Parts: sequence; C-alpha cells; structure tokens
Amino acid sequence: MDAPPVQSTLTVLTTTDAEDKARDLATGAIRARLAACAQITGPVTSVYRWEGEIETAREWQVLLKTTTARYAALETWLTEAHDYDTPEIIATPVVRGSAAYLEWVERETAE
Repeated sequence: MDAPPVQSTLTVLTTTDAEDKARDLATGAIRARLAACAQITGPVTSVYRWEGEIETAREWQVLLKTTTARYAALETWLTEAHDYDTPEIIATPVVRGSAAYLEWVERETAE
C-alpha cells in the first residue's frame, strides 16, 4: 500500500490551563477517532494579549496528529469541548514523515 500523501497529515496544537483538562482533550479526541495520537507537554508559560491586557498563564499544550479530512471535525470538537472562550487551535501540515507512521495516522482517524 502506498503511503498517504504527506500533505494529508496535520499536527494540531491546542492549550489549556490544567493537566487534567489537557488529558481530557487528548483522550476525547482519540476516543472520537479525530486524532491518532496526542502528546501533552507542560507546564509551559504563555504570554499573550487578551482584552487589551498582557497576560501570563501556566498552560499545558496538546499536540494532536490527524488528517486534513478529519481536521474540520476535530476543530469543531475541540471548540465545543474546550472551556476557553477562544481556544488556541492551530494546524500545521506535516511536510515529511515515516510512511508507516503516516499510514497509521490515516487508519486511526478513518471514519
């Protein structure tokens, strides 16, 4: 079987303010087959402007692996499951990767 085109694979980043919330987002996305894998990193320090003020917050990052075909559903799910008013949801295309891993992502996120 040929590997799926690399452009069909995405990494999607989101953040949240507690480790248990990060774990819930990761587990929920995997359970719903919207992502094949999720990695949680943290805590990290985020500095950002919100409602005209510079804020600093301790957050956990969740990096999800999905496909372009499942991205819209993943974004919708994250927006609904997240407790932030405007959650960070950023998708980055994978430009290179192991054929076996990319095939696995494709299989694990298939509807």
